[in-house]
Amino acid sequence: MNASPAQRIEELSRRLTGGVTLVAVSKFHPVEAILSAYSAGQRVFGESRAQELAAKAPALPPDIQWHFIGHLQTNKVKTVVPIAHTIQSIDSLRLLRAVDAEAARTARTVNVLLQVHVAAEETKFGFTPDELLAIAPEAAAMTGARVTGIMGMASNTDNTARIEADFDAIRACFDALSSGAFASRPEFSVISMGMSGDWHIAVAHGSNMVRIGSDIFGERQYF
Repeated sequence: MNASPAQRIEELSRRLTGGVTLVAVSKFHPVEAILSAYSAGQRVFGESRAQELAAKAPALPPDIQWHFIGHLQTNKVKTVVPIAHTIQSIDSLRLLRAVDAEAARTARTVNVLLQVHVAAEETKFGFTPDELLAIAPEAAAMTGARVTGIMGMASNTDNTARIEADFDAIRACFDALSSGAFASRPEFSVISMGMSGDWHIAVAHGSNMVRIGSDIFGERQYF
């Protein structure tokens, strides 16, 4: 890929329509690459490691909206909560309570997404749809951690029908919560699903937030 991150952002922006938010997944990529995307107007970036986020954020413009998208350990909550606009990867009630408590302690409100697990891989984190419905009343009552939607991933497969079914299952979870515990919460509006390889399918099945990394920054640069 010879195009710069700025050029790729411009191309994606032309293709993403209908109010879909682009999260540029900048994990493992240097500050210079993020600044290139920033120069094209991108303001929402995703990181997956607490220490990497803590190192990058002070070196970059303050109007960047940071989304934490990786598995978050409870002992890293104090690092992430002061920086993140949104934590997309709330995959347990214990973690949700920890984020809520830390946000309240620091007088912050942090947007969070509840991660639902519908994919075939057992290695993916998240609540099952039934677990999500069970914890929803407690989640909706929290004030430090403000639940604004759900996040999910499709199975890692070339089977388009399975990918579509997974995205439909995630959307069904959102619909159930929207008509249940979060019925009176207008901020509950985000369906984050779709990555570089399947975002176009995700958008067709209801996603309004996509997490794209390699299509913007190329292959990861581990450091």
